[in-house]
Amino acid sequence: MSRSQGVTQGRGKCHIPIVPLENVTKGWSKCHTGKMSHLYCDITPVPLSHVTIKEESGLKTIGLIGGMSWESSLEYYRIVNETIKSKLGGLHSAKCLMYSVDFSEIELLQHENKWNELTDIMVNIADILKRGGADFIIICSNTMHKVAYDIENRVRIKVLHIAEVTGRKISRKGLKKVGLLGTKFTMEQDFYKKVLEDKFNIEVLIPVEGERNIIHDIIYNELCKGIINEPSKKEYLRIINNLILNGAEGIVLGCTEIPLLIKQKDVNVPVFDTTTIHAVSAAEYALNLL
Repeated sequence: MSRSQGVTQGRGKCHIPIVPLENVTKGWSKCHTGKMSHLYCDITPVPLSHVTIKEESGLKTIGLIGGMSWESSLEYYRIVNETIKSKLGGLHSAKCLMYSVDFSEIELLQHENKWNELTDIMVNIADILKRGGADFIIICSNTMHKVAYDIENRVRIKVLHIAEVTGRKISRKGLKKVGLLGTKFTMEQDFYKKVLEDKFNIEVLIPVEGERNIIHDIIYNELCKGIINEPSKKEYLRIINNLILNGAEGIVLGCTEIPLLIKQKDVNVPVFDTTTIHAVSAAEYALNLL
């Protein structure tokens, strides 16, 4: 090929297409004698669509579906990378791809009960991440795990389920009954509770209807917008105490925004921060430790 096809001339600049080694006909040709401002190589050009980059590493690439809300997605990114760094040391960090949605669109479909449309959106996003190089998927939202198994079945990729990794954590504590806080979708529907009950034999308690409405409204109207209010925290703690009085041995913060408001130090029984549990588990899975 000509120099104009393969090389951008200029001081300190050289553009060479990325191609497989088999397309290098006879190795590198001799560089232009004299000034090193020109470079010429005998390389057969290959369409970039045919090029794949293979990284030699045992670290899996994480595909994150985020933006639900971005407040908690920030925490996911931080925790995943901090965990990889703590395990490997040095300058190591996670190999990851994140697709962040416009949560306004997702929230509207949730409250319109358009779960088939939401499933198609999430499946499409997971497929994009898979084609981008993700080895497995994490959904940075408890509520959207309603479609987790649909993603696995249709995209044929592992989805690290937030309720499964949380269930393992609860079981290791030896607890048999927990209270669940989350969106009304998570608290009232079976997709989340069923995992804890069927796979881990954990009984799940949820607040009464009026309290569920309070929890749900605070999530969408405050926490997802980054608003932290002390009166809202007091309401959550009141509801948590009611669950404890009803026999809850631990409390699952089953919405990735709730840990922004409620911490372990606020509660007298074990608190399961699903954001941290899920993000740490993702890093461990990427390291083949899970």
